[in-house]
Amino acid sequence: MHNLEGMVFRCAVDEQWTLHFVSDASRELTGYCPDELENNKVVSLEMITHPDDRARVRQVIVAAMNGSGRYRLQYRLLHRDGREIWVLERGSVVLDEQGRRVVEGFIEDITEQLLSQRQLADAELRYRSIFEDSVIGMFQTSIDGHYLAANLALARLYGYETPATLIAGLSDIATRLYVAPGRREEFKQRIRDTGRVTDFESEVYCRDGSRIWISENAHVVYSPEGEALYYEGTVEDVTAQHNYRQQLEYQATHDPLTGLPNRNLLQDRLQQLLRLAQRKGTHGTLAFVDLDNFKFVNDSLGHGAGDELLVEAAKRLKACLRESDTVARYGGDEFVLILGDYGGLSDTLQILHRIQEAVAEPIMLDGHEVRVNCSIGVSVYPDDGEDLEALLRHADAAMHHAKQLGKGQFQFYTESLNAAARDRLALDSALRRAVEQEELYVVYQPKVDARGRAFGFEALVRWDSEEFGSVSPVKFIPLAEETGLISQLTWFVMRQACHEAAGWRAAGYRDLHVAVNISPSLFRENDLAALVRSVLDEAGLPPANLELEITEGMLMGDVQRALAVLHELKAMGVIIAIDDFGTGYSSLAYLKRFPIDILKVDRSFVMECDTGAEATAITRAIVSLAHSLNLRVVAEGVEKPSQLAVLNALGCEEFQGYLFARPLSAGAAAEFLLTAR
Repeated sequence: MHNLEGMVFRCAVDEQWTLHFVSDASRELTGYCPDELENNKVVSLEMITHPDDRARVRQVIVAAMNGSGRYRLQYRLLHRDGREIWVLERGSVVLDEQGRRVVEGFIEDITEQLLSQRQLADAELRYRSIFEDSVIGMFQTSIDGHYLAANLALARLYGYETPATLIAGLSDIATRLYVAPGRREEFKQRIRDTGRVTDFESEVYCRDGSRIWISENAHVVYSPEGEALYYEGTVEDVTAQHNYRQQLEYQATHDPLTGLPNRNLLQDRLQQLLRLAQRKGTHGTLAFVDLDNFKFVNDSLGHGAGDELLVEAAKRLKACLRESDTVARYGGDEFVLILGDYGGLSDTLQILHRIQEAVAEPIMLDGHEVRVNCSIGVSVYPDDGEDLEALLRHADAAMHHAKQLGKGQFQFYTESLNAAARDRLALDSALRRAVEQEELYVVYQPKVDARGRAFGFEALVRWDSEEFGSVSPVKFIPLAEETGLISQLTWFVMRQACHEAAGWRAAGYRDLHVAVNISPSLFRENDLAALVRSVLDEAGLPPANLELEITEGMLMGDVQRALAVLHELKAMGVIIAIDDFGTGYSSLAYLKRFPIDILKVDRSFVMECDTGAEATAITRAIVSLAHSLNLRVVAEGVEKPSQLAVLNALGCEEFQGYLFARPLSAGAAAEFLLTAR
């Protein structure tokens, strides 16, 4: 009994099947030793029988008592560790030595056996239903390429009514099923190499001539002698998955706005060009194209117009190149062109000129005719670099050089440009440190009347760098705009100016204004008015002493939002001025709708106002327009008494420029007030 793989037992015929004897195999079968089971010392046989099976077990044994006395049944036992195990119990109802009826039997674990039987049955059931009911196409094909068997799902997948019509209609799989020539041969080669094909995706023809994508899994069936008899496998329609995957791949490699390749695909296209150039010993050209004044169009006419401009520019760039060339959108208003070998410098120059002419063609945006030029930087493989990073870096440096030379032109890379690019990067890093370490400071340019009496000051930021010395605002303000530092600079200037103006007010200059320039990026912030209010409260300055200067381009685009922002500022009592008026694209119809207080005549008109009647015409028109809208006029950039005389005669109320004073430190501004009463 100890050597049997199963438990021998004798038990009473009672409610708990009280065990009189149990063999040592109980430990492995139930987890309990004989001492724990006999006489129900720890647990009874009834208790370790699965609750759902107890009634059936008792029913079978009672039936045996009333019949032959023998029984056989399968049921579940609860192991001590919590597992359910299936057991086979064979036993007899007999009389013991005292003449009482007892049950003697043998219980063995059949869990694995039962599981194997069920798996086998399931497998057989599945196998039988594959050809009959499966929604997956099934086939057997000969080695030479015709169908031996197919199920209904496969027939319908290919557009046939029955498997028989499929087998009859597709006599040659290689030429009549696969779209790509040689696909069947590749299928056979893979099976020869590995014995099977897995996820073999192909485009195939259906009966009506339409195309779908399928995925095949197949293997070869051999005879006992090792001869390949046929292929068998499954087919699924994966057209939707294939199209979705293609869509995802397209989205990952193309710009969603213009449809052009993006940075991800740019690397691959350039590698192809470089490999070809290496193989043939030719050159490859990379051009970095940046749309001039795109930011101004975007700010003036809105992002919708900006997007429309980018789409049109992408079309024009693509139309200028060959199919073998690449136009990619690198980001923002920047495009990268990969040009194959055009046969020499003259051919490259021709295409660059063609690009400039195409981009410069006028385009209608939101009812406005807009002309936008482009600046192009060019680098050449292998002279200027042998990888994408180097070629891009050098083309970008050449493009910035083209912009510095006046925009609307192209420049080829030189080593001096690389040095300039490094300097620009160093200046960017230094500017960031300057913001953090407070190297910046504010100066104040007086605004006076014709007699030199002070109306207020315009606050201007200056930078004395430990590394670069005194850096011109013409150099670092555009850099701050590019890098996103302009907001920090603006708030720094506003806080300094408001605190200084509060000091002037406390000294008795209660009507003195301080003017601060607001950048376009700051004007687009939703909480601009609240931020201005917080600065005024912090400084203790009434809103009426603060003048915010904006450019006319900032009023275009989203007109309703601009109106809302300006009305919110005006409701606080802040003064609003339009700076550099006459240099942008603002609509006069819009201008009268905005709550503006002051127009500032741009210095370009002021400089020529004393040279003759024609030169004065624009300034006279601006002053007349401002007065018709009940606006004050400020002339900036006044440097000569003759200019002052003309502007005063035209009706300008305020003036600023070197004729009166250069920008002053806070202390010098206080001294100026003492002499400009």
